Amino acid sequence: MTNEFYMKRCLELAALAIENVSPNPMVGCVIVHNGKLIGEGYHQEFGKAHAEPNAIKSVFDQYGDEGNELLKQAIAYVNLEPCAHFGKTPPCADLFVKHQLKKVVIGNRDPFSGVDGKGIEKLRNAGIEVISGVLEEECKYFNRRFFTRILQQRPYIILKWAETANGYFATNDGHQKWISGALAKRMAHQWRTEADAILIGKQTAIIDNPQLTAREWPGKNPTRLVIDKNLEVPQNNHIFNDEAKTIIFNEIKTDVVGNVHYIQMEDMHFYLAQKIAFQLYLMDTQSV
Repeated sequence: MTNEFYMKRCLELAALAIENVSPNPMVGCVIVHNGKLIGEGYHQEFGKAHAEPNAIKSVFDQYGDEGNELLKQAIAYVNLEPCAHFGKTPPCADLFVKHQLKKVVIGNRDPFSGVDGKGIEKLRNAGIEVISGVLEEECKYFNRRFFTRILQQRPYIILKWAETANGYFATNDGHQKWISGALAKRMAHQWRTEADAILIGKQTAIIDNPQLTAREWPGKNPTRLVIDKNLEVPQNNHIFNDEAKTIIFNEIKTDVVGNVHYIQMEDMHFYLAQKIAFQLYLMDTQSV
């Protein structure tokens, strides 16, 4: 099997946690000994064990104490550079050093300042061979939400709208008109489970009265974001129910009422998109 084959398996594993790890990246790890896969794991939930310790654990779960000798001759594959800093969990690079792995194959270098080559340096200083850049572009696109937030200091932004065949997406008189079909709605609800937040403007909130929840796909609801400069959306609209957290960007007040958070912003007619994007970055929102 090739490096690319095992790296694709890392991505398959990592994708299992797409709803649960933000603002962390999605990471999978595969451990191979003499051409045989002996362990694998992935980062399952923010704040819990990373992919590497889960993969190491799976080796010992299967092989017991024999795992120590197997790891010394093993190759670890991971789609993102092992971390080198103490955060909510210990450094994963240290774990590979502890178990004296023979080689580590990496998809992307981690752009986060606490890592950014330090994990690779730790491994090489310990005498572990490191190969980096395997399926590099594929791995980077896979974690595009994470890379955008770290490198551009804003969330990854997905634009979604429905449009008729002749180029219209709203009626002239402003009444609600359903354009897309059931399958498109289901796909949109899947996207909601994979994003941290969903953003609409005042007019959409008033005319469509959307729920902005994931009712057609299993998973979490995104945080609902509404731009409502003068707080004109009626309080009985769905966005004010308790099914999900709601943030209202406005010029009137900063307040918290139940699950509704009001964030006051100055001069919303200037650079509003940039202001909201940076505010969301500060709130660890990775995608919207």
